[in-house]
Amino acid sequence: MEQLEHEEWRGSTQGMTWMHRALIWLFRYLNLRFVYLGMAIFVIPFYMLFAHQGYIVMYHYFRQRHGYGVWKSFRYVYLNHYRFGQIILDRFATYAGRRFEFELDGNDAFLDLCHGQTGFMILSCHTGNYELAGYAFEASEKRYNALVYSGEARTVMENRNRLLSRNNIRMIPVSEDMSHIFLMNDALASGEIVSIPADRIFGSPRSVECDFFGAKARFPLGPFAMALQRGVPTMTIFVMKVSARRYKCYIRRVEATEGKSRQERAASLAQNFAREMETVLRLHPEQWFNYYEFWSHEG
Repeated sequence: MEQLEHEEWRGSTQGMTWMHRALIWLFRYLNLRFVYLGMAIFVIPFYMLFAHQGYIVMYHYFRQRHGYGVWKSFRYVYLNHYRFGQIILDRFATYAGRRFEFELDGNDAFLDLCHGQTGFMILSCHTGNYELAGYAFEASEKRYNALVYSGEARTVMENRNRLLSRNNIRMIPVSEDMSHIFLMNDALASGEIVSIPADRIFGSPRSVECDFFGAKARFPLGPFAMALQRGVPTMTIFVMKVSARRYKCYIRRVEATEGKSRQERAASLAQNFAREMETVLRLHPEQWFNYYEFWSHEG
């Protein structure tokens, strides 16, 4: 376990409020594939030309972590930006009332925990379009509490609240006074679901190193320590885009399999989470959306 030397990158949806509202209005009438095409031809090349930091980081990811050649890495950088743009547009399309199809892989594990008496944690990450599942599924058995970055664009937060609240999902914004920790603990004690990102640092700089794509990478200690401290089951859900209208959800239980002390078990839980994330990213390499140097020996 160690402390991060600097605050990691945390993104938010770009654009002005009027632009977001105009986009939602347009999605009520425009074909989604037509918008994708315009983005692919005009927006993505322009963005890649001027957003050098994200471009270089993703090139390192494909070249060093996946072992792709130079030209394949460049091609996948473009595909990554395109896929990220699609995912952002899909969120706004959902705000406008559009619906997507979901294929569920491993849903029995989720249902078993929902029908149980105890609360449980979902460890999310910045791959695919995890947020979209919250708009499509209703938390009927247990209330769902999702930790979110409080600096998001106003239009995004308004529509999140509108869609999630009707599905029995409560957003818990990250706060400087760390009060979100108490809200999450209370939710787990009440037998509810808590969803928390487990691949970026929020608040406390405490971290744990894991083997991830053949190198050491730092993951936040907090989510794993909380799960063990509360003694609740943990799982992870990856919502990966597979076509214009369809997503595939990989639902997996994650457990601590090694260690006697709580610290050792937290490290084991983190490592098993990283292993599940790597497995999914091997299948969908272009859907990794952490635009900073993630591995500890780089950047």
